[in-house]
Amino acid sequence: MSARISADSAMGRIVGEGEVAFLDLREAGPFSEGHPFFAVPCPWSRFEERVVALVPRRDVPVILIDGGDGIAELAARSLECLGYSDVSFVEGGVPGWSEAGFTNFKGVHVPSKTLGELAEEHLHPRSLGPDALSQWRDEGRPFQFYDCRPAAEHMKMTVPGTTYLPNGELLHRLETLPAETPIVVTCAGRTRGIIGAASVGLVAPDREIFWLEDGTQGWRLSGRELAHDLPEEKLPALNDGAAAATEARSLKFLAREGLEMLEAPEVDALCSENGVTTYLFDVRAPEEARRDPLPGFAAVPVVSLVQATDQEIGVWRARVILADDLGLRGAIAAYWLRALGFQTFVVRTSDALRGRSVAPKPTAVAERVLRISAAEALADFETGNARLVDVRPSGDFATGHVRGSIWTIRPRLHDLPSDIGRLHLVGDETARADLAAFTLRSTGAFDAAVVDGGMTALTAAGAEIETSSPMPLSEALDITSFADGRHRGNLKASQLYLAWEKGLVGQLSDTERGLFRI
Repeated sequence: MSARISADSAMGRIVGEGEVAFLDLREAGPFSEGHPFFAVPCPWSRFEERVVALVPRRDVPVILIDGGDGIAELAARSLECLGYSDVSFVEGGVPGWSEAGFTNFKGVHVPSKTLGELAEEHLHPRSLGPDALSQWRDEGRPFQFYDCRPAAEHMKMTVPGTTYLPNGELLHRLETLPAETPIVVTCAGRTRGIIGAASVGLVAPDREIFWLEDGTQGWRLSGRELAHDLPEEKLPALNDGAAAATEARSLKFLAREGLEMLEAPEVDALCSENGVTTYLFDVRAPEEARRDPLPGFAAVPVVSLVQATDQEIGVWRARVILADDLGLRGAIAAYWLRALGFQTFVVRTSDALRGRSVAPKPTAVAERVLRISAAEALADFETGNARLVDVRPSGDFATGHVRGSIWTIRPRLHDLPSDIGRLHLVGDETARADLAAFTLRSTGAFDAAVVDGGMTALTAAGAEIETSSPMPLSEALDITSFADGRHRGNLKASQLYLAWEKGLVGQLSDTERGLFRI
């Protein structure tokens, strides 16, 4: 049975000892406009699908918070159906949290972003402004210039002249780069650049490295243009000598920082330990992980795991094991995740890891939902016997949907008119449609079925497809609204975002600051 708890009680558990999951059930838009510092986003639209990955241990304490709209009670019942045994929810939701005197933080990935700002404050990696970098170019000064973000972000837009080399990979492949030439790294703002430069400073203090102040947004604010739609780039390969040097750096760094390297059998022993949540991540480059998968290890590159930790880890103070071939990517990820309060270990990839036996992942929806073929759904729709309700992301709906269909999202299912009749739900490869159908069926007010194959199948069945303008952020809910437009030329949004990053540390309470190990 779940329990209603006060915001004060919730905060006490969150900053106390032992593991705890603190999950915010609101969608991306409201979440980005203000949430408790340690709240992990687990939106109701995909709740059961996301929670089994974010919170894999069913007896860990789970605290839920909503927008004060009662969704937390629904989510608590869902968790109990999935076998979670220690569930509570914050009375009054996020409004109640504010009324109790606690700060709600704007933005996303707030703990990871704050870690970056703390790294700048305490480790002092050297920076370079847009004007100084331009002067280097004008003077013909040699330097290496890398975009330390994931490939998709780099390809979309970057500062002209960068090469794709994300955090983690920069260290792993450092031995392939000219040793005497200064390195400059950039991201879209501040913290990934800071983390990238600080990481090199920690592991290879002999290398000269700078981070570009305020990244792509600072570049635009200086009046300069960005490069867009870049081709895909391959990462530089390591020869035997570079690999040996990288491995030696990893062992030295692990020993200096007191980080532990596990043997493969120890992984299974730790995973079988009762009362401890253990996450397994393969932090090699995405193409390496695809080519050589490790059973039970989620493939998440260093740059994403360190700077968007709350997308992958839902339990604070949990154990994290990081797999890598030469160890340095795992070591630097372990260093930063430990600073966030996690227990971290590194393991080398091996045949023993490749041969692990792993139990199948639990399903997101405990009960079956009614399904209908795309052809049948389309026939019902065209004859007026059913409505098509699209529950895919709002951006996907705007890009293309069946003419005459309507869009909604799980938190707003109760807004559907009661006389709407039969509903055929259009989804995607996620469990959104199944979860919406489950919710509708539980109300008893709607006859709902999920269209097999979703939008892809409807298109193949001959449905007439139309596009529409993007929805207003207040209506869409599922789009991050804080500082929206900063990557589409909205300079005021960029100024807002950069000021937000710089102000994160100043918003921390002493208790929140004390949980960082830096």
